Amino acid sequence: MTDPLLEQDDAATPLTPEGREGLIPSYITLRRELNAAEQANIVEAEEWAYSRKRDVLSEQFLKSLHKRMFGRVWRWAGDFRQTERNIGVDPFRIAIGLRNLLDDCRYWIEYETYPPDEIAARFHHRLVYIHPFPNGNGRHARLATDLLLVKLGCPRFSWGRVNLVNAGETRQTYVAALRAADNHDIGPLLQFVRS
Repeated sequence: MTDPLLEQDDAATPLTPEGREGLIPSYITLRRELNAAEQANIVEAEEWAYSRKRDVLSEQFLKSLHKRMFGRVWRWAGDFRQTERNIGVDPFRIAIGLRNLLDDCRYWIEYETYPPDEIAARFHHRLVYIHPFPNGNGRHARLATDLLLVKLGCPRFSWGRVNLVNAGETRQTYVAALRAADNHDIGPLLQFVRS
């Protein structure tokens, strides 16, 4: 069985009609074109996100961040997914899972339950695990986590210092670290995020 977090299309792969549902730019037909459009949108979102202090631990902000990251590419950007996936919680559990995560994270910060890097790594893992959006969850969770770190007065994570969208050894290490965290071992993720 393959891990859905590891599945990536080749850049030259044409998008299927199903894969184009909700796509805004009509010129996009290949995975490489989609990746380029999403990346350009994400760069704009990062500028917006870091332009002033944000309440990262708010459902509304997380939805707005996703919309800013993907809103020029996908009509559904910023909306929770409504369908089952082979990853993530059931759609009807997304809102409560996110609320619990945000409450837990506020508690961890207020009571210094963990050091800041561990708070951020746990936040990231749970946000990816919930998988609230139809697509872009990893990229969204990484940016949200980096914003949380800045709020905590810490430098952003290095995330293995490479592009995690493309398949490769670093992405495999990242996914293995997330899977270890699924089994309550946060150590590999803590190591990866600062490598």
